[in-house]
Amino acid sequence: MSNICPKCGLPKEICVCEEIAREQQNITIVLDRRRYGKMMTIVEGLNPHDLDMDSLISNLKSICACGGTIKDGKIELQGDHRTKVRETLEKMGFVVEVV
Repeated sequence: MSNICPKCGLPKEICVCEEIAREQQNITIVLDRRRYGKMMTIVEGLNPHDLDMDSLISNLKSICACGGTIKDGKIELQGDHRTKVRETLEKMGFVVEVV
């Protein structure tokens, strides 16, 4: 019973729930200047109910080699990593817009 997706009822091998959720989300990447001139890359538009946010942020932090956190459903990464984050999310199947 654990090999069946609870959302669609299909076996997990052929389940496409997460892929559909990725295509339907409109993600924006914004660069923000914080206190003392520090830069933050903010990824907005993610639905935390459809995705595993913990694995996503740990993957982004390891690729960008930076620190980061999840606040109010947004991913915040330390530094300017717009191009790396955009390329990584597009490879994962997300639709990304850089502002």
